[in-house]
Amino acid sequence: MRLFFLPPSILCQNLLLLLFFLYINNTDTNLNKETHNMDVWSPSLNVDYEFAKLINRMHPPRVAVDNVTDKNATLIKVDSANKRGSLLEVVQVLTDMNIFIKKAYISSDGGWFMDVFHVTDQYGNKLSEGNVADRIQQSLGPRGCSFRSLRGSVGVQFAMQHTTIELTGRDRPGLLSEIFAVLSDFKCNVGSAEIWTHNSRIASVVYITDNETRLPIEDPDRLTKIKELLLFILKGDPDKRDGHTMVSPGSTHTQRRLHQLMYADRDYDIDEYESSEQSESSRSVKPLVTVENCAEKGYTVLHLKCPDRPKLLFDAVCTLTDMQYVVSHASINAEGPNSCQEFFIRHMDGCPISSEAERQRVIHCIKAAIKRRTPEGVRLDLCGEDRVGFLADVTRIFRENALSITRAEVTTIGSKAVNTFYVVDSSGDEIKSKTIEAVRKEIGVDVIKVTEDIVIPIVNPEPIPHHTGRFSFRKLVRTKSEKFLYNLGLISSYSDVV
Repeated sequence: MRLFFLPPSILCQNLLLLLFFLYINNTDTNLNKETHNMDVWSPSLNVDYEFAKLINRMHPPRVAVDNVTDKNATLIKVDSANKRGSLLEVVQVLTDMNIFIKKAYISSDGGWFMDVFHVTDQYGNKLSEGNVADRIQQSLGPRGCSFRSLRGSVGVQFAMQHTTIELTGRDRPGLLSEIFAVLSDFKCNVGSAEIWTHNSRIASVVYITDNETRLPIEDPDRLTKIKELLLFILKGDPDKRDGHTMVSPGSTHTQRRLHQLMYADRDYDIDEYESSEQSESSRSVKPLVTVENCAEKGYTVLHLKCPDRPKLLFDAVCTLTDMQYVVSHASINAEGPNSCQEFFIRHMDGCPISSEAERQRVIHCIKAAIKRRTPEGVRLDLCGEDRVGFLADVTRIFRENALSITRAEVTTIGSKAVNTFYVVDSSGDEIKSKTIEAVRKEIGVDVIKVTEDIVIPIVNPEPIPHHTGRFSFRKLVRTKSEKFLYNLGLISSYSDVV
């Protein structure tokens, strides 16, 4: 009798598949017992979700928070079974908690996900919150990541406490004034909203409730009329891109969704009616982005260098995820005024970038992701009693004084409306102080004030010579954790393999 021995790795894979099918069979049997039909596979069973739950149970994510190793920052070490979107979920949690990433070393090639983040709070101090690890572990669960498709530019979603309206279209002076006027006419209370503009495009996520009940709006006729009017407002010149309509269920992460909406609306394209120089000069930040193939390792290497700011890594990872790229390895260094980010990426099928057109598209998309969040104009902070029509009145006053809104954040705290607007002169000239004073007198001097953001001196990133291979992982390895990952071969630099 001849015996055959399988390698341990094959045995583990077969054992995992056997456990999965036994688990599925048991789950399916329990479901079918309720319908007394044992021979039919339950259509309600989500195989991918069940498999993700099994993997999560066998290899639960582990998160360690270290305040000892680095004297200037807190180390957050994450390792778990790898799945699509793991990196985005972790970075999103850190971003939502206002945690600044100073350095990071990321390795998720294969079936395992290992990251080390050097982080501080917004004041540059080590972290004191004790729930960081729990929130990251929760985000890496089987329901942690969702990738919604985009099917239009005007959408209505139902969440537990509000109705969400999404809009994209061509930006123009007075557009927000008209949008908020429509919502006011339909007795909608705007609980919160966020608006981005870039390259003559606008994207907005608005959360509304009924003004009387303060509950989500579910009347289909009312919602249909609102969408039709908003779509009519968004439609501009028929020769240019305009809006579409969609309805989809579920809630969403606001800034994550804004990136998706802007990308789907192709805000990275230079408008055919504008010159490239005008588009570039409208934003002060000019990131340096290069994309090269590393033939020896089968990766495409993306280098990004620009002035550091909060949520920069989140913006880059969002864009790569939306473009269907997988980040296998990455290094981040943002200890100085500039941030240097290096990503080793592939398509989901494991192939690197294969054409010059695709390479240029990646460069344009990364630049757009960075610029679309960069504020432009004078910052105006408003705080007043919330009421129906408040936003419509404020934005109408901006429009009447020839001010265009480039970015807005709207929130409601109790009975107070707390809003932030960035405005520019509609003609492109510098805003005059008398214009701001006129706006303040009309809205209320005590309600609105001009706020100067804390500005970090911008050091224009210098082009990195081609022959140096860009910034190297080897030069950045300083702490024990970094050396550990480097010695294991889990992190590497393009400059070390070319």
